[in-house]
Amino acid sequence: MRGAAGERGGLDEQAVLVVTGLADLAFGLVGSAVGTMRGLLRRADAAELATEAQDDLMARGRLVLDRYAAAPPAHLEVLARHALARRAADDA
Repeated sequence: MRGAAGERGGLDEQAVLVVTGLADLAFGLVGSAVGTMRGLLRRADAAELATEAQDDLMARGRLVLDRYAAAPPAHLEVLARHALARRAADDA
């Protein structure tokens, strides 16, 4: 809020306003999500939809694990494979 001179209120007032705004945003999102879930549960193919969602989540999990858990191939090994491929192409 702004005072008569156009200055903002104290830090306490700003914090309250920010927290209240975030709470309102979160409440609106939760309400929207609940409405979406109700609509999904009314569908005749809810079981198939849940299976597809589970498959999608598992695929995403695999991608994340592959991205961060797997060690990249050794640089010299990659160079050796390229050299072998070039030799094979030159011999053909």
